[in-house]
Amino acid sequence: MIGFEESGVSFGLGRLAVIAGPCALEGLDHALMIAEACKRVCDSLGVGYVFKGSYDKANRTSADSFRGPGMEEGLRILSEVHRRLGVPVLTDVHETWQVKSVAEAVQIVQIPAFLCRQTDLVVAAASSGRVLNVKKAQFLAPEDMGSVVDKCRRAGNDRVMLCERGSVFGYRQLVVDFRSMPIMREMGCPVVFDATHSVQSMGGLGGRSGGDRRFVRPLLRCAASLGVDAFFLEVHQDPDKAPSDGPNMVPLELFGGLMAEVKGIWDRAMESGFASLDWVEMP
Repeated sequence: MIGFEESGVSFGLGRLAVIAGPCALEGLDHALMIAEACKRVCDSLGVGYVFKGSYDKANRTSADSFRGPGMEEGLRILSEVHRRLGVPVLTDVHETWQVKSVAEAVQIVQIPAFLCRQTDLVVAAASSGRVLNVKKAQFLAPEDMGSVVDKCRRAGNDRVMLCERGSVFGYRQLVVDFRSMPIMREMGCPVVFDATHSVQSMGGLGGRSGGDRRFVRPLLRCAASLGVDAFFLEVHQDPDKAPSDGPNMVPLELFGGLMAEVKGIWDRAMESGFASLDWVEMP
């Protein structure tokens, strides 16, 4: 069975995991508040939980946009969340020189979608030995991710997850092709569905990205019915005042109900045998 474990959380192996947290880190107290709330929900549902947060949003639309606390402070926050709560933590890297420090602080290193074709970055991250979450670029076909996986494996790392986060469909618009998840699963990797970035409108608010969080729920329901290995979503106690990606994020107060709903769909799909990210012959 495809999958692996990290810090007590299973990715694949017939188990569901949830990766959730704010877009950009806003301080230790804020990170702990979000992480503790999400962990309680996931623990109650029997789901593995990973905290995510970015120390630097390097691909912001405007030079004036909030980017986060920076690498030194951000990695300190992430390390403290892991130490206090015992959950694995995830953050992204943008340049090869960042990989060593990031890999020392977190359990899962993420390659952003726009950078998944950057060979040196992918190889450096894979060589760290950490679990990787590689986001499929908005401009790539799912089949193209096979080359990314090959780079990681040649670097000695087969603990790789592939993440669907929507594909470009005209200016500023993204759509989700649900065929991509079984296609990427054929590469022998657990597959993650990023529901909140999939509803993003890149640059849709002029100097910053927009989005429509109303569509997070139906997209998650679809992914749950496929038996996807992990959900990825950004949450915030007040998304409309969040410094980054607010229009896409799920209000923290709705996180528990949403997760209970989609976990129920996931359970029923898995129990019925209907859900399969592995190709099957049509009858």
